[in-house]
Amino acid sequence: MLPDADDLPALLLDLAVPHEDVNELVAQWRGLTGDPGTLRLLTQCVEELFREPEDTGRTPDLPGLLASAPAGLTDTFAVHVLLAALPRTQAYHRARGIPAEISRRTLADLGRHLALHRRRQGRAGMQSLRWLVRHFRGELYQLGRLQFERARLGDRDARLTAPAGLDAAPGTPCLSLHIPDFHGPLTPSACDRSLVLARAFFARHFPEERPVAVLCHSWLLDPQLRRYLPAGSNIVRFQERFRIAREESEPADAEPVQFVFGDPDLPVATLPRRTSVERAVGDHLRAGGHWYIGHGWFPFRTE
Repeated sequence: MLPDADDLPALLLDLAVPHEDVNELVAQWRGLTGDPGTLRLLTQCVEELFREPEDTGRTPDLPGLLASAPAGLTDTFAVHVLLAALPRTQAYHRARGIPAEISRRTLADLGRHLALHRRRQGRAGMQSLRWLVRHFRGELYQLGRLQFERARLGDRDARLTAPAGLDAAPGTPCLSLHIPDFHGPLTPSACDRSLVLARAFFARHFPEERPVAVLCHSWLLDPQLRRYLPAGSNIVRFQERFRIAREESEPADAEPVQFVFGDPDLPVATLPRRTSVERAVGDHLRAGGHWYIGHGWFPFRTE
């Protein structure tokens, strides 16, 4: 079921892989699929990725296997694991009746993460396999501006707990909402359209689950942002959708620096002040403040 090397360039472009990474990845693919030992390792990784497919939120135990990757493929072997997994993912999508366009846009998150790696490191690679396994296991879908992940209240890996005020036991199906970058502004209308798509999507393709709530864990829900942003800003209006699930006490300063400026290790003193969000994030840190992950939820019903 492995993709053919001659078909790989077009496949990589469908996955939004940066053009400058394509030739290198194709050359590596020919080498690793032609070596029996590396091919066995690749197969082991794919089998581990899909183990216990009904356990949403499960994180495959891949670090030990990835540590055995051939020299020179440290940054990219995880990419090849996902490429090897792709046929099984696509077969799962087809079996669920998921439209090809939704499948393509969901899995194109692979290319987005390669672009991030190149922007930060200057070379091909990926550091986010733990995140992308959710896409390839059929748990997460791009629906308009937002991503929605199938989850359950109380799932350990998603850090979901039954929020106060929601009459649902741990283990009840829910959705975890994610806000990818490089997808334009987080406008209220774009969010509304995503929620309309989500209600129809999960009712049609996962009718047995019937999620009761949407949960979000993000620095964008830190209420401190309201001190710096106007009431009508996209972020403040996004926050207004949610009820507070719980408060966080552990600072997460690297999160806004990474998502706003592209590199979590940038010196705080030199962070740009070009936009209202950049000024908010940088000025707050320079004043000695901290940012926190916000935890919010709102009720959800499929159509």
